[in-house]
Amino acid sequence: MKESIVVLDYGSQYCQLIARRIRECHVYSQVISCNTTAEEISAMSPKGIILSGGPASVYDSGAPQLDPGILELGIPVLGICYGMQLLVKYNGGNVSTAPEREYGRALLQIKNSSRLFEGMEPEQTVWMSHGDKVTMEPECIETLAVTANCEFAACKLKGKELYGIQFHPEVVHSPNGIQVIRNFCLNICGCEGSWNMASFIEESVKKIRETVGKERVILGLSGGVDSSVAAALLHKAIGHQLTCIFVNNGLLRKNEAERVQDLFGRNLKMNLRYIDASDRFLEKLAGVDEPEKKRHVIGNEFINVFADAARSLDGVKYLAQGTTYPDVIESMSINGNPSAVIKSHHNVGGLPKDLKFELLEPLRMLFKDEVREVGRELGLPDEVILRQPFPGPGLGVRHLGAVTKRTLDLLRDADEIFVEEIKKAGLYFKVWQAFCVFLPVKTVGVMGDHRTYDYVVALRVVESQDGMTADWVNLPDALLRRVSSRIINEVPGLNRVVLDITSKPPSTIEWE
Repeated sequence: MKESIVVLDYGSQYCQLIARRIRECHVYSQVISCNTTAEEISAMSPKGIILSGGPASVYDSGAPQLDPGILELGIPVLGICYGMQLLVKYNGGNVSTAPEREYGRALLQIKNSSRLFEGMEPEQTVWMSHGDKVTMEPECIETLAVTANCEFAACKLKGKELYGIQFHPEVVHSPNGIQVIRNFCLNICGCEGSWNMASFIEESVKKIRETVGKERVILGLSGGVDSSVAAALLHKAIGHQLTCIFVNNGLLRKNEAERVQDLFGRNLKMNLRYIDASDRFLEKLAGVDEPEKKRHVIGNEFINVFADAARSLDGVKYLAQGTTYPDVIESMSINGNPSAVIKSHHNVGGLPKDLKFELLEPLRMLFKDEVREVGRELGLPDEVILRQPFPGPGLGVRHLGAVTKRTLDLLRDADEIFVEEIKKAGLYFKVWQAFCVFLPVKTVGVMGDHRTYDYVVALRVVESQDGMTADWVNLPDALLRRVSSRIINEVPGLNRVVLDITSKPPSTIEWE
């Protein structure tokens, strides 16, 4: 990479956000362990270093610390919250428990001009989240800003480009926090801001070709955003050396198998191995109603089907996966380094030992929004790159109780109607997820002069930024009436539609 900022992770829940905000400034960022040494960082040649926040106190026994040599590298450093407290401690200042903890919005008053706050008004709304604070700064440090409860809310080491801020500029609750990060990256670190997805694609294609050579690669294609973009990027780099394996597990949305084959096989001319294993999955799932057991059965059977397909292909050396950067960060321990061990539901994990593939993860350093940008640059349609999240176990976790082909078809038909109406209303790309849930409950209804005793579906629509929290969406009455009427009239076997109006938390987005 031409230029980069590294973020040392001290356990902050906002660490991913710091890296994302840096990239919004068109500067490449990478999260690394707080135990990384000065020598290792120097070898990475970053333009700047950010020390994240964290839950510990700098004086706690076993609290994560800082290699003092990092502060002597001549590379600009910005400490955020816990990171600021470390900077002050390592330069002779005091940190102690604050008489009044500060959580939430605060009014920051900028007292001394600096490049960190260049172009910003003297008073700023910022987000605080700390129980400790700096209580004494040494003479070598100057105060840049204060709040009502924090007399050292921002500081700078005299004569060096070492800065500390007690607030969190990376969260949306600090409205102008991105300006602080931009000032650090561009003004202080001297970054050009040339990181973009076009340059990423160019670099990745070159790297993939160098790595793969003339070898063959397989990829498990689900039709979701990550695997689709990974497939498109690999295809651009190595063409027909890539074989995509698409498994129909019988738990896909209506016409999903046909759509994937049309786009990737017929339109994009990829080598696509389609396997209809729906009967095999449904047989394994017969009578299984416990959610975690269903997930286990679906995951294991997928591995078996994928492994059988992989064995039928000769000369394959690499297994490609749509691993993204949040997956990498989540698998990182505060006491370790970034790891390739990814949560099993994201990728093809647990393959038999006789399948000794080398792993290829072309998207592993990208966030979701960047993956979508890459997909757009590669010419994938909006229906793929803007597709709403769909669970790995498919409709298996949107169908409560034991699944059967008939009840899955009822769910598929109802879900197709709901999504179709959401799209017609212009809401599909504005909400996080919209889907139906099948309830294994029968209720009495009346259709014409006849009494019915049929199943129920629930409508679930939520808005969210990252899926960690979510609020239910208040859909227009006319839309709800239209959806309900169509489902009841067009899907025999369903006679009641209900609406889920709970947020996350306390509920989860999916029902299972």
